Amino acid sequence: MTMTVATCKEFILNQKAKYLDVLTDHYEKTPWRRLDKLGILGMNKRNGDYIAKYNSRRYYPLVDDKLQTKKLAENAGLAVPKLYGTVQIEHEIPDMVKKLELIGDFVIKPAHGSGGEGILVVIGKTSHGFRKGSGQIMGEQGLVHHISNILSGMYSLGGLPDSALIEQRVVFDPVFADISYQGVPDIRTIVLKGVPVMAMLRLPTHQSDGKANLHQGAIGVGIDLKTGKTLTGVMHEHTVTHHPDTGHVISDLTIPDWELILQLTAQCYDLVGLGYIGVDIVLDRRFGPLMLEMNARPGLSIQIANQCGLLTRLKRIEAIQHLPTTIPERLALAKTLTE
Repeated sequence: MTMTVATCKEFILNQKAKYLDVLTDHYEKTPWRRLDKLGILGMNKRNGDYIAKYNSRRYYPLVDDKLQTKKLAENAGLAVPKLYGTVQIEHEIPDMVKKLELIGDFVIKPAHGSGGEGILVVIGKTSHGFRKGSGQIMGEQGLVHHISNILSGMYSLGGLPDSALIEQRVVFDPVFADISYQGVPDIRTIVLKGVPVMAMLRLPTHQSDGKANLHQGAIGVGIDLKTGKTLTGVMHEHTVTHHPDTGHVISDLTIPDWELILQLTAQCYDLVGLGYIGVDIVLDRRFGPLMLEMNARPGLSIQIANQCGLLTRLKRIEAIQHLPTTIPERLALAKTLTE
């Protein structure tokens, strides 16, 4: 069969249309496209569109080094747990241990640690040694060995030699007494360009060994940004309504000093100059909200805890050409994100 020029052109155009339909259909069905439609932020998009875009690498040391973070915060007047001292080299350990015997209760952590690794909580001194948060007794040599391991880089990012920070032990607010196991709950908030975008309460469990680490078995509980009330809970990606160790309901709890907590998180953006960060706040019984640390690469599980995607809220903030500069205005904007 002989085809005319017009017929050939029509055939080619039809084939192109079919090819484009196939490509469009494939694109629409790709996992990342489905995540976008649901407003869920995936790891690749987080890394490329938010961390790489808003976080200059030259500012990373300000949050990766907990000692730098603490000094910055103290100089800016932000509330943080008191620093008792640091250990930089091995021969400083004996003098520090003597000092800690007098202090009695404290926390030791690596300056460049992550995921809660290497953190030792001591709640008191006995005639047999130091009592850990778990109730176990650690002798003086055990304490020396732990600090030495920190200095060797056992818990640091990249395994590089590190220093140890010794700071005030947080005594959590009694509002959390019925929904926490041994450790201290904390509040993680994602902040974009100075605006709090999403928050969750992390509750320690027996399975997480008293640590507020979701990967180790802690519970993540969504928080309503407007009211400061807890929402649903998630443990190992499964919805939970009660704390597995205490049996108490974890939702509809109003977090004290919520306005002050949001204020602290927003101030952290001005402090370190990183546009996309996670801020961890603890609520101390004696001193109120304290900024614990910041993270330049915050995880994504906060979306599961809130049963809501980050992407929709992040895009709303990015769509605003001139964001408010004052803290009260930023917080007012944050509270509209749940609407």
